[in-house]
Amino acid sequence: MTHQIFRAAFAAALLFGAPVLGANSAQAGGDPARGKAAFQAQCAICHTTVPGKTLVGPSLAGVAGRVAGKGAGFAYSPALAKAGFKWDAAHLDQWLTAPAKLVPGNKMPYAGMANPAQRADVVAYLGTLK
Repeated sequence: MTHQIFRAAFAAALLFGAPVLGANSAQAGGDPARGKAAFQAQCAICHTTVPGKTLVGPSLAGVAGRVAGKGAGFAYSPALAKAGFKWDAAHLDQWLTAPAKLVPGNKMPYAGMANPAQRADVVAYLGTLK
């Protein structure tokens, strides 16, 4: 559990531009290059990173810091539109772990990403998308 807290803290630092120091900081906070590869393998079938372009799911360009369910150009589920939180590292990690648990009633048919290191990588990658 403690390891997950540190991983989330490092991911948050990467998302919002805080410096992360230490020999293992890239690993602890996730690696955006590995995250991009995981995104392309698991997420790109439904999501794009092109601003304003949607597929089955919304564009994830600029998702870090955005209010959940409020991105332009996509019809979000009422549950996600009412969620009221911003996509920070902790929420992105929770979402990737189990979307239905974080926001019951959302319409994303994804069971979740079980590997915490892979989630940290994807969160780090999402943080690079402006």
